[in-house]
Order: sequence, then C-alpha cells, then structure tokens
Amino acid sequence: MALIEFRGVQKAFGPKVVYRDLNLDIYEREVITIIGGSGQGKSVMLKMLIGLLDVDAGKISFDDQQISGITEADYAPIRRRVAMLFQAGALFDSLSTKENVAYGLREQLKMTEMEISERVRESLAYVGLPGTEETWPADMSAGMKKRVSLARALAIRPEVLLYDEPTTGLDPINVTRIADLIEHLNGTLDVTSVVVTHDMDTALAISDRIAMIQDGYVIFSGTPEELLQSDDPRVRDFIEGNAPVDEDTETLLRSAG
Repeated sequence: MALIEFRGVQKAFGPKVVYRDLNLDIYEREVITIIGGSGQGKSVMLKMLIGLLDVDAGKISFDDQQISGITEADYAPIRRRVAMLFQAGALFDSLSTKENVAYGLREQLKMTEMEISERVRESLAYVGLPGTEETWPADMSAGMKKRVSLARALAIRPEVLLYDEPTTGLDPINVTRIADLIEHLNGTLDVTSVVVTHDMDTALAISDRIAMIQDGYVIFSGTPEELLQSDDPRVRDFIEGNAPVDEDTETLLRSAG
C-alpha cells in the first residue's frame, strides 16, 4: 500500500491548468524524484501535499487518510509527520542557527529547553554542521543555508521529507554534498523522500524511482534505468535538455507562493 496517494487531482490558477488528472503513488522509505520542465507544477504538488495550496478536484491521501480539503487545524498533526525544505531555504535572518532550527520544535512540539538544545545539536550534526548554533544567516554560504534549512526540517523527526529544488543555486561541490545528504538521511532515518528537481544528475544519483510530469499528468514513473531506456519522445527531450518551458505558468506558480 502506498504511503501517499494522489488520485485524479486537478489544479488550475485562473485559465492556466497545472494538473488535469494527477495520479501518483509514493511508497514508504523510498526516494522518489519528480522531474519535468519549468512551469509544469512540480512544486505545486508538494504544496498541495502539505496543505499550502488546495486541490480543485480529486484527492490526496496520507497513510490511508484523506488530507485534501481538511481544515488547517486538522493539518497540524500531518505537518508533524511531513516536513519540507523550501527552494529558497526560508531561514529567518533575525534568528541564529539554533533558533532557526528550533523554530518548528517550539511551534509544533512540547519540549523543554534542554530537549530543544539537544535536538538542535543532533539535527545540525546530521547535516554536517556541528557546533554552528550561534552562526547567523548573514554569515553563511548558500550551501550552508540549505543545510541549516534541512536541519530545521529534520528537527521535528518527520516520516516524510519534501525537497523543493534542493540544489538550485549551488556550486557543484555543494550539489554533490546535498545529494549525498539526501541519500544518507533516507538510509539513516528511514524517512520517505520526495525530491523536486530539474537536475538530471542529482535525480539519477539519488532516486529509487523517478516520476515525470508534463501537460498536467504523470507521463512516466519508473527506475532511473527505465527512465534512461525510455523511448517516449517527451522523456527523451527532457533527458537531452529540450523540455518545454511554460513561462506564463511558471510566473503564475511563483506568484502563488
């Protein structure tokens, strides 16, 4: 049985249809990577999953419970089980590393200050940044900010980690470092990882399964080897760097948050 299910999901922003009939299963403890051209709605999928965007039709289920269309209050326990690493990192500039990582703990969990400090320490160690609690975002590199953001997501000890373009804007060394971290955390913490990326090298390196989205549907789902062997011209175009870009939809998706 799938841990997460999208069934007949539809989503549009005004006249721009992003999903016409989204159907996808995500299984426990796998690393599944979602690929597709710009403006195809990859990040929208993640935001619908955690309740930041509503579906127009269809349903999303998590652990055999329908979560699309539920109230904000009912989403609270889901967000303790599903954490997201946002593309921009979304660190608070006015907070130290420790307070950034502790933010979700204070918001979602009842823990003592001693327990919070220990959880922050453990989470920073997981991402290779031990002893950085008093560092400020202004003093961090882009790669370090990504890892601190990941530590914040890890701090609540989620069952599912969502990564929205985790390697965007990073140099090759940090791209490799983040990819290695995703693999390491999946094996060490037994989490389910859903990764949105346009970086084929990362997708092929980390994934148990890859799903490709185009024109509002999942047009491919399979192993990295099956992806490379696909004779679907749409898949071949993406692999070869010729995927279509819907710039109008991309602008709409950015404005939708």
